[in-house]
Amino acid sequence: MADIAKATDTTGSTERDEHLFIYSIIRADLDMPEGKMSSQAGHGYTESLFACQDMHPELFHRYKHKINAGSKATLVANDAETLLKVARQCEEAGIAHALFYDEGHVMPPHFDGSKILTALGVGPVSRKDAKRIVGKYRLVK
Repeated sequence: MADIAKATDTTGSTERDEHLFIYSIIRADLDMPEGKMSSQAGHGYTESLFACQDMHPELFHRYKHKINAGSKATLVANDAETLLKVARQCEEAGIAHALFYDEGHVMPPHFDGSKILTALGVGPVSRKDAKRIVGKYRLVK
């Protein structure tokens, strides 16, 4: 099996750079328990994949059929304003994305049943195209 980090195409980009990811960025300020955080990240992935199906059917096809694709990463941003900023950057770059709002669930202190922004799904997008937008956010620990 070829080393993905070393394999290159004729344009000089590596297979690793072209590998498709879906990112879900969640809010750190909500202090969600692990189960809630995982659910919100999952919503971000799913909604972004649906957005990609409409916006970039060729990327959706690659991701669905695991053609140099299939990875997911859950990242953390400080707050809702940061998620909205990243969503604007995705929009400007033509990258599929979706904001996810939780509603109807009560889990004090942050979830009182009201609509609240919890996650942003980004992609599927190549690692190289995502890096400039999501590269500064850390992975969930």
